[in-house]
Amino acid sequence: MSRYSEEVPADDEREAPCKAIDLIINARPRDLGGFSVRRVLPYARRRMVGPFIFFDHIGPAVFEPGKGIDVRPHPHINLATLTWLFDGGLRHRDSLGTDMVIRPGAVNWMTAGRGIAHSERTDDGDREAGHRLHGIQSWVALPDEHEEADPGFFHHTPNELPTLTSDGGAALTLIAGEAYGVESPVQHLSPLFYLQAEMEAGTTLAAPDNYTERAVYVVFGEVEIDGAAVREGEMAVLGENAPIRVMAKDRTRLMLLGGEPVGERKIWWNYVSSRPDRIEQAKRDWTAAAQDGFPEGGPFTLPPGEHEHIPLPDDG
Repeated sequence: MSRYSEEVPADDEREAPCKAIDLIINARPRDLGGFSVRRVLPYARRRMVGPFIFFDHIGPAVFEPGKGIDVRPHPHINLATLTWLFDGGLRHRDSLGTDMVIRPGAVNWMTAGRGIAHSERTDDGDREAGHRLHGIQSWVALPDEHEEADPGFFHHTPNELPTLTSDGGAALTLIAGEAYGVESPVQHLSPLFYLQAEMEAGTTLAAPDNYTERAVYVVFGEVEIDGAAVREGEMAVLGENAPIRVMAKDRTRLMLLGGEPVGERKIWWNYVSSRPDRIEQAKRDWTAAAQDGFPEGGPFTLPPGEHEHIPLPDDG
C-alpha cells in the first residue's frame, strides 16, 4: 500500500532473548496519508524472511460512514502481492481487468512479473455503511527465473484453503505454500510457507522445520518461545534449523512465514528486482506511460474504470 522506507529508529528491535530467536522486530507505524499501518519488513537488519520482502499490519481501523481507503493505481514489477484480511474488505482492480472485493479468509495473490498496475479502494457498500478494516499485506520476491513472468491475478475463497489442528491444539489455516505435509492451492513460485494460527492460552505449535528462514508475527496476544515472550506487533525471526515450539500465554493470533532465500533484492517504491537497472527502466516506463495517457499495449496501463494514478516519487 505504501512506499518503503529504510529509516529505522534504534528502538525498533530487541536483542535476541534466547538461542531459538535471532532477532525480534517491532512493527513501526507508517502514515499512508490519513491511514496508518504497522510495517515490519523490510527492516534495516533483516530485509527478508525467505522470499517475503514486505510485511504490513493493516489496522485494526474503524472508518465512519463515508470514509475509506483510496490507493490510486500504482505499478509493481518482479514480485507478487498477497493480501489477507481478518475484518472488512478491499476492492482490487488491476490492468488485467480484474475487479475483485476480498473478504476475510480469502486470498488475493497478484503476480506482477514484468509489470502490472493496480488500485485498492474501499468498496462502495462498506464506505456507505462504515466499516472496520484489519489484515496483513505482504510482498513475495519472485525467483530470478520468474521475475519477468506474465502478470496474473489469483483469488481463492476460504473453503479452498487447507485447515488443520496442531498436536498442541492450535487451529491453523495454510494460506500459501507447504507446511506440515499439506499444500495450499495458492500459486507460489519458490519454496515458502504462510500460515495463520489461532491459539488459546496453553496451546502449542511447532514451527515448520523444513525451511531455512522462518518468522512468527503476533497479530494480538502473547506467546512464549524457548522461555522468551513475543508480544503483539512483534516479529520473532527464528534460528536456522532449530526446532521451535510456540506456546500461547493467552488468546493469540499468529502469522507464521518463511521459506528459502531467493537472493539479494533491490527495493524502491513499489518495485522489487534482483537488477537495479530493471528498477530504473520501470521508473522510466511508469513516467512515460503517464505522459502518454497509459496506452493499451504499453508496459503499464490503468485498470478499467480508473482515471487516476500515483506519480513517480520526486526522488525518482
